[in-house]
Amino acid sequence: MEVEHYSKGVLLEPFVHQVGGHSCVLRFNDTTICKPLIQREHQFYETLPTEMRKFTPQYEGVVSVSFEEDEDGNLCLIAYPLNGDHDNLENLDNSDCEPKSKLLRWTNKKTMLLENEKISKEWVRQHRKEEKIKNHKLEEEFEWLKKSEVLYYTVEKKGNVSSQFKHHNPWSMKCHQQQLQRMKENAKHRNQYKFILLENLTSRYEVPCVLDLKMGTRQHGDDASEEKKANQIRKCQQSTSAVIGVRVCGMQVYQAGTGQLMFMNKYHGRKLSVQGFKEALYQFFHNGKYLRRELFESVIKKLTELKSVLEKQESYRFYSSSLLIIYDGKERQEVAVDSDPEDLEDLSEESSDESAGAYAYKPTASTVDVRMIDFAHTTCKHYGEDSVVHEGQDTGYVFGLQNLIDIIKEIRDESSE
Repeated sequence: MEVEHYSKGVLLEPFVHQVGGHSCVLRFNDTTICKPLIQREHQFYETLPTEMRKFTPQYEGVVSVSFEEDEDGNLCLIAYPLNGDHDNLENLDNSDCEPKSKLLRWTNKKTMLLENEKISKEWVRQHRKEEKIKNHKLEEEFEWLKKSEVLYYTVEKKGNVSSQFKHHNPWSMKCHQQQLQRMKENAKHRNQYKFILLENLTSRYEVPCVLDLKMGTRQHGDDASEEKKANQIRKCQQSTSAVIGVRVCGMQVYQAGTGQLMFMNKYHGRKLSVQGFKEALYQFFHNGKYLRRELFESVIKKLTELKSVLEKQESYRFYSSSLLIIYDGKERQEVAVDSDPEDLEDLSEESSDESAGAYAYKPTASTVDVRMIDFAHTTCKHYGEDSVVHEGQDTGYVFGLQNLIDIIKEIRDESSE
């Protein structure tokens, strides 16, 4: 494959901060991600009520994605302008991407695999031959993900923490490999797919800590088959979804105390009791040294505002939608509690003090983000073609939001006692 073949396309990389869901999310550039276009989700973003926009990723258009192999057999996903409309890609800031001459070398050198010390070298060598692996075999090889539901990875002391993040997220690797396999198997019949471009919500954070919460007391869409419906109902009944309208779907947290990254997947989240859910939330806001109490008020405020917005949305149902809570795990300079305000401004973020006894973090503004994502099963009477039309607010989602707010308040109050 000639390097020039990429001249009008963008090599898509795994988006390493995906902690939940089953749809493959890919990195377009630093500020933009993309995922397979699902008509209903696309329609949601195209007709999104103005008051909800601050609680969803910004929608940035559609691209065409092709599955390709280089001369060495490495599998790649390349995004091209849709229908030859080059403005679609040119208008997006792609300055952070490597020069096109480096794109092929990136695919040759990177394995795009998890660097987990528990995985044998033989497993890695076998995995590199992914073009020979069938889908059921791939599922077997990722079975360890289901067994290892909470994982810890040590981040090396040297180097930038955020630059090392990309080697450690197991869930994004799983989704990426499955997407490649699906597209390869369909390559003889179809090799162009539409993907939607969305704002990368983690781009403003150096070390994003991400909590993915499956919201609502019901997860199946109106168009679900009886088998799918029964399966989703069972998952809700066996998890905290049925009881409090919310369950953990994925989590990644940087543990500053040990220099480790902690990942929790959806299989663990389904098993949690209400008390276990509360403990998981506590763990999400704890960096291994102390509880990030300065985040609570901002989270509660945004969740309360979102609840107020959704209570006014007539007919919407956000079945199987998730809610993301994101903050920066990067440590800020520790300063004495009684420090002079002027001294605080002169502190360097890069310096640190090991003795945390009489020190406390200075809270930073806008450190937390709260966003709704995943709208493949969303319905609304404005869509027109739906056979089932709902009235009023999505009470299951609102119920989950209220319980989430209450539990975070409990954690806040108990930690201050």
